[in-house]
Amino acid sequence: MSDLENNMVKTKKLIIVGDSAFAEVAHEYFDEDSEYEVVAFSVEQAYLKNQEMRGLPVVSFETLETRFDPDTHEIYVAVVYTQLNRLRSRLAQAAKTKGFRLASYVSSRAFVWRNVKIGEHCFIFEDNTVQPFVCIGDNVVLWSGNHIGHHSKIGSNCFISSHVVISGFCDVGENCFIGVNAAIANNVDIGCDNWIGPSSTIMKSTEAGALFVTKQSEVAKVSAPRFFKLRD
Repeated sequence: MSDLENNMVKTKKLIIVGDSAFAEVAHEYFDEDSEYEVVAFSVEQAYLKNQEMRGLPVVSFETLETRFDPDTHEIYVAVVYTQLNRLRSRLAQAAKTKGFRLASYVSSRAFVWRNVKIGEHCFIFEDNTVQPFVCIGDNVVLWSGNHIGHHSKIGSNCFISSHVVISGFCDVGENCFIGVNAAIANNVDIGCDNWIGPSSTIMKSTEAGALFVTKQSEVAKVSAPRFFKLRD
């Protein structure tokens, strides 16, 4: 049992929607580092293949409110950037329609300045630095190790993967994906529905729907053992 778990009192009950790797990761974080007790997983009936996950029941999303009281249980939809975040958004809205409140998680090991505004249904991993006057919309995922610069805005339904630098006074539109190690310069507006590939550098504002594809580094003509003069 970790120090985090030892110090955290469980006062709320949570259902995680999803059964992917993100759902497993979300369960670990909520369990170890939040006031939530995870009591079940849920997926849509068409995708219900297992009755149990991590020792907890997996139940049909369509019948969720008949199994668990919406007044005493909250929902987190642990779905990544599928369909430019539309799937996570749709399931979250459906859960609200069923009467459930949406949960958020902010790691105790993230640095989030006191006047940062965070919407509902957000997941902020460890080692994120979120500077003063930042505004984060609803249904946003900040995977580990990002820098969100002062006065910047992250629109709803975005997925920011690891080690992304978003500089100050930026405005990221809704439904965007930003890949690992991407960098966005100061005062840049990212249009909605942008896909920004890993290691991309964005120096000027983008139009809605822009797709930035990253090329893989070229393989050198000489092999690594030959370059290092290995003789074994």
